[in-house]
Amino acid sequence: MGKDKLKRFEEIKSFPNVMEPPVMETYEKKGQWHKEIFKNDNPIVLELGCGKGEYSVGLAKLYPNKNFVGIDIKGNRIYIGAKQCIEQDINNVMFLRTRIDFINNFFDTDEIDEIWLTFSDPQPKKPRKRLSSKPFIDRYSKFLKKDGKIHVKTDSDLLFEFTEEEIQQYKYNCHELTWDLYGDYHNQLSEDQKKLFEIRTHYEKLFSSRGSVIKYCCFSL
Repeated sequence: MGKDKLKRFEEIKSFPNVMEPPVMETYEKKGQWHKEIFKNDNPIVLELGCGKGEYSVGLAKLYPNKNFVGIDIKGNRIYIGAKQCIEQDINNVMFLRTRIDFINNFFDTDEIDEIWLTFSDPQPKKPRKRLSSKPFIDRYSKFLKKDGKIHVKTDSDLLFEFTEEEIQQYKYNCHELTWDLYGDYHNQLSEDQKKLFEIRTHYEKLFSSRGSVIKYCCFSL
């Protein structure tokens, strides 16, 4: 492991906006995110597989009256977003280092308002490991509010087609779906909606530069 990674792993332990609880145990503040962690009643939004936290941070800037939790197992990546929030005094973002498989250990019934899946691993050989698959959706349903929305943004045809099929098969309520987010669909959006999609991660920029078309859908359960 490189010296930079070791330094980040050590430094991140002191960050007030990063939590690294034991993976297999129920988090002691489960059900207390509003009261104990954010100390307000604003909606809570999760970004699952947040990487460097670019979307979580971007959303937090755009929506200061919402709370955001970026979740990833890679502490080296989380470090970047967490450090940025500290330096820029962004107080409505927290980062949780854990595997998404254990997400139910951390959030309680009706605690979460929205979920973002941004450029998730398409898992070509393991469809049940896709973050929009029914095993994961069933996990989310335990803590996502009844009318809570799940947003999927991806460059992957495989993942997006799979997600669309899951929406149809399990009769989720699809609010928006486009195979070309920045094409004609984008021109029909309001100015507020366009601002939402101006947030672009490192991977989105990389994929777009290679000619990949970005897809987006939004659905509730």
